[in-house]
Order: sequence, then structure tokens, then C-alpha cells
Amino acid sequence: MKPLTLYTNPQSRGRIIRWMLEELSVPYEVKVLQYGPEMKAADFLALNPMGKVPVITHGDVVVTEAAAICAYLADQFADQQLAPAPDSPERASYYRWLFFAAGPLEMATSAKAFGWRIDADNAAAVGAGLYADTLNALETALANGPYICGEQFTAADVYVGSHIEWGMMFETLEPRPAFTRYVQRLQARKAAIKANELDDALLKQPA
Repeated sequence: MKPLTLYTNPQSRGRIIRWMLEELSVPYEVKVLQYGPEMKAADFLALNPMGKVPVITHGDVVVTEAAAICAYLADQFADQQLAPAPDSPERASYYRWLFFAAGPLEMATSAKAFGWRIDADNAAAVGAGLYADTLNALETALANGPYICGEQFTAADVYVGSHIEWGMMFETLEPRPAFTRYVQRLQARKAAIKANELDDALLKQPA
């Protein structure tokens, strides 16, 4: 098996990838980077010119961006069935909501957090559209099953669920009942519990 390394910080989106890796039950190494000069060092910038975590290396392959990492890992470890079959209708939902969370949802919640103006005057030109429309669309994703793709838990749930959980925690996303039930369902998973325990333990270590 090719060596797998996660570059992360326990106060980052690296928590998404930790959870994904625990769902896969594959061996991996963790390298914790501190914010500031450590993430901007030349050796790390060679992996990710953005100087941000998470990043994974899988053998000689480098993958950045949490949604891309989740999708990559699901395909690399297909035996764990964390992605719908490529020829299934559910694969379309998987791609749709994975990238919806990475695009419109993140933009809408960031705009709310930082007071960026998105209103009737500019919503048509903005990928997120109006905040309420984004949340309404997200809610429809949860209408047809316990998970984004219906009955099957997938990497899209890891990514989307993390965004919903953090959005409600930081009050950038309305705590609608459908969102609350979804997050509670996901956070009860053994892999999610273990991932949180591991990252919370890192927070207690001296920098």
C-alpha cells in the first residue's frame, strides 16, 4: 500500500479529512502544521502553493482542497463503498451536493459570516445566489433519505455534514430541523467520534 499522509491542523478543515480517513479504516500518518510561518515554509508550499491545510500525499500524488481529497480517497479505496457506483443515478447526486457545498454553500455562509453583500441587486451574478435560496436547496438534498445519496453514506456526507455542523456552530447557517437531525445522525458514527477524539487530543498538546 502506498504511504498516505495527512497534513493538517486540528482547527482547520483537516478535521474533515481525518473523519474521512477514519471512515476508510486505512493506515495513515499525520503531520500537524501550525498557522503562520510553518504553513508558508518552502517545503510545504511545494505541496500546496496556497500554504493551507488540509493536504494529503498518497505515494507521489498530492491532493489539496477538502472536497477533492474526499472524492479522491473514496475512489482510491473503492472497496469501502464511500461513493456510489459510477454508473448509478446516485453518482450524480454525489457530485452535485459535494460540489454544491464546496461552492455555493461555502460562499453563502462566508458572506454571512463576514457581512459581504449578496442581495437582489447582485445575486444573479453570484454563484451562491441569495442566502435563503442556498439553504433551501441544501435542505432538498436531505429530503429523500438519511444521507445525501439516499440510503448510502458517502464521502459527500463527510464533506457536506461537516459544513452544516460548523455553519450551525458558528451561526452562519440556520439550525433547521432537517440540518440538526442530519448532523446528529452523522456525528453518532464511530468514525466521526474517533476522528473528533483524535483531533481534540491534538488541541490539548502544546504548539
